[in-house]
Amino acid sequence: MSGAEAQGRTEGIGSTPSSRDLALGAARAAAAKQAEDVLVLEVGGIIVITDYFVICTAGSTRQIRAVIDAVEEAARGLGVKPVRREGEPDAGWWLLDFIDVVVHVFGPQEREYYQLERLWSDAPRLAL
Repeated sequence: MSGAEAQGRTEGIGSTPSSRDLALGAARAAAAKQAEDVLVLEVGGIIVITDYFVICTAGSTRQIRAVIDAVEEAARGLGVKPVRREGEPDAGWWLLDFIDVVVHVFGPQEREYYQLERLWSDAPRLAL
């Protein structure tokens, strides 16, 4: 069961955006704040807890905050808000959980260390 099914949402019906639209909107919002190496992985066929990972890098704590704020604003524009927001001011890795989409905003060292795109290398990548 996908995250959308778990929440009882059906893609394309009503005002709730599809998980794909939310993922792409989040990625574009991050890119607009000069996040680097922005990518969207379609992980729904591999894991059941979510449909998409959005992964990006921000060069400083200030930029991480700007990216997080931009992603949340873009999601609000689609009528969605995260159910969970994790990270500490200087943690270097923030996570926004929208159930169907999980956004990871890394500092450069944390991105290199965790290498989520390598861990999920068999997941299809969406073109922005």
